[in-house]
Amino acid sequence: MHAPEEHMPNSVKEIWNLATQPGFLAYVVTALLLVGALVLFFEPRYGQTNILIYLGICSSMGSLTVVSIKAIGVAIKLTLDGVNQAAYPYTWLFLMVAIVCGVSQINYLNKALDTFNLAIVSPIYYVMFTTLTIVASGIMFKDWAGQSLSSIASELCGLITILSGTILLHTAEEGANNSAALLPWPLDKGSISWCINLSSDNLLKNVEEDYFTALQSSPAPV
Repeated sequence: MHAPEEHMPNSVKEIWNLATQPGFLAYVVTALLLVGALVLFFEPRYGQTNILIYLGICSSMGSLTVVSIKAIGVAIKLTLDGVNQAAYPYTWLFLMVAIVCGVSQINYLNKALDTFNLAIVSPIYYVMFTTLTIVASGIMFKDWAGQSLSSIASELCGLITILSGTILLHTAEEGANNSAALLPWPLDKGSISWCINLSSDNLLKNVEEDYFTALQSSPAPV
């Protein structure tokens, strides 16, 4: 209802002009400086303990990946319509940026998944990546230009609702998994053994006193 109308550029050159605006150049420089600081200074010291290090790199590079992929998508669409965009050097530049940023994004996302629990990585990464992508697209394409304050406020409320719901869902799932791990008699661990009480002379009578036990190690021979 309140999403801004998307403007479809007529050429890759037009997207290049949008990408070289002072506002978006400032965002790109800020993102690259942030990534450089995280990689060079913070990752060696806090990468294994602070989840925001890896995810900050992923999200910053991911926002640039999305913008570059959008430019490539426009170039492919226009080329298929008969307007060849391969002759523009901007097309290949956007392709190189998309490959470099995409590979870096996947690399550090894998590091985050190897170091931290998926239930923690997924919601934080979703929140950071979505937020930075919206910011980058809004600065570059000026999606909010000409919109009323009520529409912008409604969009922000919708974004906050989605992000909050994502965090709550993963939090509830993590809590359910922790509760299941605390249940007694975990049949998925160890083995089930049939133990017979031989304390009296009547073996048939003692069958009624038999019981199942879940053992972590093999029982001693009877």
